[in-house]
Amino acid sequence: MEKHKIISAVHLFLIDNTDRVLLSRRFKTGYEDGNYSLIAGHLERNETIKQAMVREAKEEAGIDIELSDLKVVHVMHRKAENETELSRIDFFLKTTKWNGNIEIKEKEKCDDMRWFDLDELPKNIIPYIKKSILEFSSNLYFSEYGWE
Repeated sequence: MEKHKIISAVHLFLIDNTDRVLLSRRFKTGYEDGNYSLIAGHLERNETIKQAMVREAKEEAGIDIELSDLKVVHVMHRKAENETELSRIDFFLKTTKWNGNIEIKEKEKCDDMRWFDLDELPKNIIPYIKKSILEFSSNLYFSEYGWE
C-alpha cells in the first residue's frame, strides 16, 4: 500500500506592539481570492520550517526575520478539500520582531495588507485561518480542520 502524502505549509502570526496580526488579502490566485490570510507558503525541498517562514516573509512582505525570533505556536492538520488533493499539515509561527518596512511584494497575488486586532478579524477571512487565530489566541497548540 502506498504511503499517504501530505503537503506542508508555514503561516506567520506577525504581531505588532499593540497585539494586532498582519493579514493579506488574496488576489487573482484562484484560491480564496478576496479573503484575508496570513503571510504563508509551502515548504520547499531541503528547507526547515523556520527557513521557509523567513523566505516567505521576505517574498511577500519584504521583511527580514531572524530564525531565532520565530516560534512554532500552532500546528493544524487539514483534510483535503476534494478527493484529488492531499491533506495538509500547517505550521503557524509567531514573531514580534522583524527588520524592514512591510509592503506588498507580490502585487499579482495580494491587493491589501493590514493589521487587525486578534479579536476583531475581518468577515472575509479564510475559515481555517480564522480558526488558527482563535486557537492561537486560546493558547491551543494543535487543531484539526475539515474532518467534521
